[in-house]
Amino acid sequence: MMELLPHLAHQALFGALAAAGFGVLFNFGLRALPWCAAAGALALAVRTLGQDMAWSLEGATFAAAMVTSCAVSFLHRRLGPACNAVALAGCIPMVPGAFLGQALLGLFALTVPNAPEPSALLTDAAISMIRVIFTLGAIGAGLAIPAQLLKNQDF
Repeated sequence: MMELLPHLAHQALFGALAAAGFGVLFNFGLRALPWCAAAGALALAVRTLGQDMAWSLEGATFAAAMVTSCAVSFLHRRLGPACNAVALAGCIPMVPGAFLGQALLGLFALTVPNAPEPSALLTDAAISMIRVIFTLGAIGAGLAIPAQLLKNQDF
């Protein structure tokens, strides 16, 4: 258990930095940036715990997006209508860029003349792309389900 804490803290710290960076990129107000950082830290901490319990990347990402969306929804009074955007900024660091890179590089490798083992290259690229699609779907569903179930009735 003790060896898990530094790894979890590392993931949470860099999730917070990335989410705050995305908050700056999306032109969030200065008041919302700490909330973006907190959402990013929570999302990557939950996903890391899920993966450490041998969950798949997609399953752990779905759980992390659900927890993040629920947590931010409870802050609706404090954040106002921007709470869903804060949850999204917190989940963006979970987008699997490495798998997307592998898929694109695999597809580019198929375009060279006389590609070595094209069926293996295509299979690896397709598997990576499917993991990207399922992970993005898990993020979207994990953000949308609590947002709809915990919808603010003030409107």
